[in-house]
Amino acid sequence: MKVTAFCPGHITGFFLPCEHPEPLLTGSRGAGLCVKRGVTTSVTSRPGTGMVEVLINGRRQDAEVTRTVAAMLLEGEGLDAKVESFLDLPSNAGFGMSAAGALSTAFALAEILELPPEDAFAVAHLAELKRRTGLGDVAALTRGGMTFRRREGLPPHGQIDRLDFNQAIVAAVVGGSMRTSDVLQDPASRERIVNAGKACYRELSLDPTAESFFRLSREFTDRSGIASERVREALDAVEGLGHASMIMLGNAVFACGDLDAIQERWAFFGPTFRLTPDLMGPRVLVRQD
Repeated sequence: MKVTAFCPGHITGFFLPCEHPEPLLTGSRGAGLCVKRGVTTSVTSRPGTGMVEVLINGRRQDAEVTRTVAAMLLEGEGLDAKVESFLDLPSNAGFGMSAAGALSTAFALAEILELPPEDAFAVAHLAELKRRTGLGDVAALTRGGMTFRRREGLPPHGQIDRLDFNQAIVAAVVGGSMRTSDVLQDPASRERIVNAGKACYRELSLDPTAESFFRLSREFTDRSGIASERVREALDAVEGLGHASMIMLGNAVFACGDLDAIQERWAFFGPTFRLTPDLMGPRVLVRQD
């Protein structure tokens, strides 16, 4: 059987890590935007012993999170799987490609195994936590659109509200890859992130609007101190053209406002992308028995 599934990408504006002994309660509070560019994954299953082959953009790769998802779902099923994922956006740049790859794989396998979507979300979330590649992307993708993660973890434990926003934004990659685990494991960086995240979370709780999201994302960027010099230069380059912030966590930036002018200026820093909100979340596209 072959099933193809799609999962949107996700941009985080600010976040507050929240860890608990129970993994499904662990995650982050904060806010972000699910976008229509993401990961499309085809999974082909056949009788076997649980072996998994993973190709990303046509090349065999370790893809630890995707491989973990497949191994968890295939355990005891007597199936091998070939997983072929194609990414619309760069990896390790803050676009949630790890979560999107995990979820598109999980949704395709759940369709093959006749499991509910809740199982796919849970396995992808657990895989992200196990591999230390993300905290809140999977939870946000359960809701779609611009989301405010009021309570950490997956629903029904987590609470994710959707904010009113359905406009295009511009994003740009302005530096090399950034690993979430490297940033969160640094004690000084983590302390600044927690302090900034608490303040931004409180303020968005008082005024849960898209305008506040963009303003607080920039405040988090400035207060957390994790923006590279290249990111700060890119933000300075579009001053006065709209609301611009760093994408968490990546050497990348996003903005709303005068999109043409912003995109023109950011083109000098690296590849740019015009992105629109995705309100649907992960979904199965094709099933071939």
